[in-house]
Amino acid sequence: MNDLAAPRDLLAGLPSRRKIAELILSDTPSRDTFAGWQHFRATRTLLVPAQRLTVAQWRTLPLRRRDDYDTYRQMTNVNLPLQQTPMTRKVSRLIDRRLSANTRKKGDPTLAGVMVSGWGQHGKTATVCRVVTAFEDQWLRLHNSLNPASVPGTVDLHSPVVYVQAPVTATPKSTCVTILNFFKAPSRGLTLPQLVRQVAESLRDHGVKVLIIDDINRLRMHRADDQDVLDLMRAFMGLDVTLILTGVNIPGTGLLREARWHSQQGSWVMPPPESTRIHGLEVTQTERRFELVELDRFRTTTPTGIQAFVNHLQGIEGNLRLLHTHDGMLTEGTMPEYLMRRTGGVVGLLGRLIEDGCLEAMASGKECLDEALFDEIVIGREDLNHPPDTETPTAPPTPARDTARRRRGRNTVFDDPGPRTGQAAG
Repeated sequence: MNDLAAPRDLLAGLPSRRKIAELILSDTPSRDTFAGWQHFRATRTLLVPAQRLTVAQWRTLPLRRRDDYDTYRQMTNVNLPLQQTPMTRKVSRLIDRRLSANTRKKGDPTLAGVMVSGWGQHGKTATVCRVVTAFEDQWLRLHNSLNPASVPGTVDLHSPVVYVQAPVTATPKSTCVTILNFFKAPSRGLTLPQLVRQVAESLRDHGVKVLIIDDINRLRMHRADDQDVLDLMRAFMGLDVTLILTGVNIPGTGLLREARWHSQQGSWVMPPPESTRIHGLEVTQTERRFELVELDRFRTTTPTGIQAFVNHLQGIEGNLRLLHTHDGMLTEGTMPEYLMRRTGGVVGLLGRLIEDGCLEAMASGKECLDEALFDEIVIGREDLNHPPDTETPTAPPTPARDTARRRRGRNTVFDDPGPRTGQAAG
């Protein structure tokens, strides 16, 4: 496009002010409901990036439309598309393979599940949702958007995928209610057996093939309720549903090997790994039924890792809308090393730093990104070379009941103190 193009040509590709306002103010329903998940699936790729304009072209816009264009640029810069990385490709391949195998099995009483672990801001939820929405699109096309297992005469919504979050304080009842809330199914007043049966019927009637339970790290195996919830989840795997669990540091939570209370040590202990068991015959049900994959951060310890990080920066750079952007803005000089040092290679932190940097560059009129501008942006801990200590699961506390027993003294009201000193015998 010529720098001196007429404003009419430039305005043709710019949404109206009303459309921009709708994009900003539109309500985004939570994806842990059927309506919210379908909205997410249908709109995840609909945002069209703002067109690229030079400074000269931008100045030719009427003042009011110039403000509209800047607002649309802000939306573009803070809604960068999710890129494939070597780490996300590993997760995607495993989930694709598991879904492909499970949906083709016939007569298998229990389907294997997937656990996606990683530290905060590594993109676990975003990666899993992207892969599963692509599966849902393909599944609906294959069956013409109809439930192949539907019962004639019923009008149940067809939902191949269910996404929920683990309750903050999980119990078997609250977990069942959370899943039923996805469909707005009735749950009040039901007993636990009734809730379990209702969940099983809902998963079958709605044609669910994938059940995603996010934030599974909220479960702690030193709580009896949490162990019951894990048993419940394993029961769901016998309902022709692929279970995908995501969470922070899953190996450290004890989900793969349930903790047991050791009365002599006075603490909860983890059973030894399979390699140390006799004949390897005592592997727990969870270890057998799930495949664990770790979603790591970028690492620059090898030439391949360095190139992957640079390629990621190049992909981000191509999607930015700044008036003074240029090739190599994020990939040349010391910028890659600087960004790695600031973010520790964590995808979520890198995205937040660049998004905030773009907003600051537009507000200041600088319209480009450099180290001096990034120095003004605060994103968190200075040392990000290791996972934050706050996300490391702590040792389970001593049960409150046992603590109370040790701290509560004896009732001495009826004790005989014996004769007083110096008192004569009567």
